[in-house]
Amino acid sequence: MCQVGEDYAEPASEEPPPRQPGREQKCVKCKEGLPVVVIRAGDAFCRDCFKAFYIHKFRAVLGKNRLIFPGEKVLLAWSGGPSSSSMVWQVLEGLSRESAKRLRFVPGIVCIDEGAACGLSPEARAKTLAEMKLILQTVGFPWHVVALEEVFDLPPSVLRCFAQEPVETEGAYKAAVDSFLQQQHVLGAEGAGDSPSLAQGEEQLSWPCTQDPQNPQSPDRPPTAAQTEALSRLFDSVKTLTAKEELLQALRTHLILHVARTHGYSKVMTGDSCTRLAIKLMTSLALGRGAFLAWDTGFSDERHGDVVVVRPMREHTLKEVAFYNHLFAVPSVFTPALDTKAPEKASIHRLMEAFMLRLQDQFPSTVSTVYRTSEKLVKAPRDGCAASPPGPRCLLCMCALDIDTADSATAFGAQTPLHLSQTQPPTPPPTAPCCSAGMGRVQGCCGGARPCEREDPRACVIEQLCYGCRVNMKDLPSLDPLPPYILAEARLRSQRYQRPLCSGSPGGPWGGAPAGPLPTQLLPQGLHRAADPGVPG
Repeated sequence: MCQVGEDYAEPASEEPPPRQPGREQKCVKCKEGLPVVVIRAGDAFCRDCFKAFYIHKFRAVLGKNRLIFPGEKVLLAWSGGPSSSSMVWQVLEGLSRESAKRLRFVPGIVCIDEGAACGLSPEARAKTLAEMKLILQTVGFPWHVVALEEVFDLPPSVLRCFAQEPVETEGAYKAAVDSFLQQQHVLGAEGAGDSPSLAQGEEQLSWPCTQDPQNPQSPDRPPTAAQTEALSRLFDSVKTLTAKEELLQALRTHLILHVARTHGYSKVMTGDSCTRLAIKLMTSLALGRGAFLAWDTGFSDERHGDVVVVRPMREHTLKEVAFYNHLFAVPSVFTPALDTKAPEKASIHRLMEAFMLRLQDQFPSTVSTVYRTSEKLVKAPRDGCAASPPGPRCLLCMCALDIDTADSATAFGAQTPLHLSQTQPPTPPPTAPCCSAGMGRVQGCCGGARPCEREDPRACVIEQLCYGCRVNMKDLPSLDPLPPYILAEARLRSQRYQRPLCSGSPGGPWGGAPAGPLPTQLLPQGLHRAADPGVPG
């Protein structure tokens, strides 16, 4: 999702560029209109041609990928910033009957109130929400305004990947479009000679109702004082601004995912622009998230399984977005973010943003070069829930764990030599019988203490994070302020991975065949079935 207040671009102007002496400047597309928008040197558009160019880029991205089916519910993640506001306006215009190539999905809007994490006063938060609701009522889509404090009420299941059966994209999309067109043809035949009836039937297929059936009034549930205090305590305990921004991004994603699943949305649209994705790619490399660049910057992100995140604004630069919003009066709301008024070197995000924008100013092809590089990245099959069985995933970013502790030659493996010993079942004494043999309870068997009760609770959480998230968690002295659903899911996974394989038979887990071996996909990387002598490797 676009970070609140993250989009910065040079202001647009309706004044035409200065004319060169002896040369009449015209629009590069129609060759007639006076150019009012100059995107790059030699690319000057008049008002109408720029609008057609801007809309075509948005529709072309959706049409080329063919991931959003007709009649599908799509949740628009709106932060109030320029890019996400422009995305909402593109969807609004694409659903109108005057549109040449109408969009066929059913949209809804979600807005996350992050004022408590950014240190805003209740008065400032109320004023911002009032401005946002005014715009939401103007748009007319079903909307959900959710406070960030609600992460303390999320269930642990929000961190699980729900795999779906892989489908043939081309064939399924074509069949869905044919079915949609057939329904329109049937409605047209029934309402032949009655144009208003036909138009009304088409409108019902593509235009959503103003109110969500599952959430009729989109009621506001103001967070309690205890939740606000808990969220403030969480972000105050984080030492660096870099870790704060990464934590905010993770919590925001979890909340949007929960809203999408609760209200039946199968796709989530975010307003990440081309410039923002180029900055994000470089930032992710600096944060040690190179293994997940294809998921973090690609058009689609299927890491959650049943809910797919798409980025239809990835072809638009911030300059184009600023021009479009200014020329066509697209409303937006500015809300302070974590890095508002922060110095350039306050965080890796701010430093990389300033570096990229300054380089783009000197070399105009910088952003496009970085962006085109990100398009060539290929997603690993093991990361996708649809391509392979779901394995261990990071508790925060929900990507597949990129930690391979079996390879001690890696830098991370050298730094964490005890991780493998924590994940493997403990080796029992050679003469210790199983607790089911009537000799009492033995530490480490099914009747002994649970793994999370024997180990440091912090280790149970850290071992279930990817490399980038582990580095950020070093800036959080205590895990107690974390939302309960993260800690609960960490305990559940730790017990699942480390539960001794005791069947109650005289052989026990070490001398005979176990009754229920753990599936390979549930074992952390580096822990194989060969660790159990009773199971052949």
